[in-house]
Amino acid sequence: MSMSKPATPVPPAGAQSARGAPEPGRPAGPVVDQAKLDAFLAKVVADWGATASAALVVIGDRLGLYKAMAGAGPLTPAELARRTGTAERYVREWLLNQAAGGYVAYEPATGRYRLPPEQALALADEDGPAFVAGGFEIMTAILRAEPQVAEAFRTGRGLPWADHAPGLFDGTERFFRRAYRASLVAEWLPALEGVVPKLEAGARVADVGCGYGAAAILLAQAYPRARVDGYDSHAPSVERARCAAADAGVAGRTHFEVAGAAALPAPADGAGYDLVAYFDSFHDMGDPVRVARRAREVLAPDGAVLLVEPMAGDRVEDNLTPFGRLAAAASTLVCTPNALNEGDTALGQLYADGELQAVFQEAGFRRFRRAAQTPFNRVFEARP
Repeated sequence: MSMSKPATPVPPAGAQSARGAPEPGRPAGPVVDQAKLDAFLAKVVADWGATASAALVVIGDRLGLYKAMAGAGPLTPAELARRTGTAERYVREWLLNQAAGGYVAYEPATGRYRLPPEQALALADEDGPAFVAGGFEIMTAILRAEPQVAEAFRTGRGLPWADHAPGLFDGTERFFRRAYRASLVAEWLPALEGVVPKLEAGARVADVGCGYGAAAILLAQAYPRARVDGYDSHAPSVERARCAAADAGVAGRTHFEVAGAAALPAPADGAGYDLVAYFDSFHDMGDPVRVARRAREVLAPDGAVLLVEPMAGDRVEDNLTPFGRLAAAASTLVCTPNALNEGDTALGQLYADGELQAVFQEAGFRRFRRAAQTPFNRVFEARP
């Protein structure tokens, strides 16, 4: 398909023209500002490009194209193809797309492409704090659920996480792990009252909705005396967590089990958990009051609940931002459907702080506060 500029759509017969002149015999409708229409159509073309390019970022990550470009200096498509064992003709088109989107830089004088160091940090350094490729895995995976979510709009029923494409699980672990690595031990846990000394002394921790176990493993590595139990309702994720813990050398200090959040098991010794943590999972729960109440039941008398949740404002207008757009899309396609599959209440991602506080107060918690935050996260502490 060739497109030099967005074409102004032709109004249907009998409708008002784009410039506001009514068709003969038809009453005048709203006056359309042509400049505003053209600006919106340009935005649509940009969104089309971003949507389609998400798949190309996943391909570049999967085939090692970004890693091969990182630190390599300017490369021709043929040189990059040789480095990665890929077909030059496809690489040529891929590079053109990436340069048009600002993901790689193009040098007209030499016909070569290079990966700037900032983009390399985000696209090629999987252990770095800015790594984003997992986020693109999430986006391409959740788009596949569009038919099921459209049907859920009609029926009001939910869609469980387990019914999504595997890329959602892989991408979630890769994307959120880098944030937890950067902030969990250094910032979030120290913001909680008296939790770090307990972890250092050998606290019992429950990671609810643990997924592949990224946060649980980080906790076990940072606090060798602590015991971390991870729970998730998705059996394949629990198995992956067990394998990851073994690979990280912390299998003896972690335990992973299939369990729903509302049926969270109590520690076997009956002493209660010193910390119950929900890492970007609580808003996915279908009966949040029941889940919070169960957390209170399995807590030690002086225990705490840690909740890491997406950043959001208190009002709709506070969330009319690029991040708010992203969070609302993910909430519509993944989080709200999962919650409605489990129960009749869905917090969504963009709830106000007071809504979560009301949930925990109803569940019997007396203290609740926002303890820390990042540009993308709210970190809450709740205590009985």
